Amino acid sequence: MSPEVLQLCPLMPALEKALAERFTVHRFFELADADAFLAENASRLRGVVTGGHIGIPAELAARLPALEIVAINGVGFDKVDLAEAKRRGVRVSNTPDVLTEDVADLAIGLIVSVLRQIPLGDAHVRAGRWPSGDLALGSKVSRRRYGIFGFGRIGQAIARRLEGFGAELAYASRSPVETPVRAVGSLIELAAWSDVLVIAASASPETRNVVDAGVLDALGPHGVLVNVARGSLVDEAALLDALEAGRIAGAALDVFADEPHVPERFFSLHNVVLTPHMASATHETRQAMADLVLANLDAHFAGREMPTPLV
Repeated sequence: MSPEVLQLCPLMPALEKALAERFTVHRFFELADADAFLAENASRLRGVVTGGHIGIPAELAARLPALEIVAINGVGFDKVDLAEAKRRGVRVSNTPDVLTEDVADLAIGLIVSVLRQIPLGDAHVRAGRWPSGDLALGSKVSRRRYGIFGFGRIGQAIARRLEGFGAELAYASRSPVETPVRAVGSLIELAAWSDVLVIAASASPETRNVVDAGVLDALGPHGVLVNVARGSLVDEAALLDALEAGRIAGAALDVFADEPHVPERFFSLHNVVLTPHMASATHETRQAMADLVLANLDAHFAGREMPTPLV
């Protein structure tokens, strides 16, 4: 009999089809009575397939005594207790590298959108207001100071793209990187230096709400925040207060603290661009992510080394 796995969230149809061909898949997010299902089936569930935005809740993992592998369809793993997985001998995998280009591309798109007010311009035309000529001016994208918090694969890919805009670049990161880009000692120092502060760091307990009121005040009334990392890195209440008070000039956000729920206070703000965690949402990258999820699962259940293990 094929291994039984628990699917915690909707996935790309092609990936769901491939999973169903290989495994006995239980769609946990569709169950009417999850407790009853687990009471009857938990001892047979050997794998979990999930998204980086969900991971696996600790209480659910604790109820799966036969769990062998958690395969994440995404790069983020902050919502998986890796230490506990290692203690239990549970393998964990994600899909790094394949989405780096798309996340970096979207970061550039968000930067251009918020500085040049592209969504406002689009709405202006659609509303028939072009003849009125009352659209406010945007801000220049080229030859600005861009600070990047988190300088791993994605942060460096963003920096390479910004070089094409004649940008002045600096970064702050947990670990030093061999790069000609200027290193800054702290996030608050980076924010004070930057015209645009781009968040590209991984989420962890240490980075929770790291972009707080102090960092936003250092960014200042002409500064813009762009977040393509995780919503947990930004204190959303502090960000909203800063935006509403004009203590920063604007923000472009692809991620939020409680996805898919977005604070309604954002919706009335004209100095923000909001997208639905779509940085990796291209046909090519989602297929590459799916292929890597399957490769990790296939390797584990065949007793081979997984391509991208975290634990």
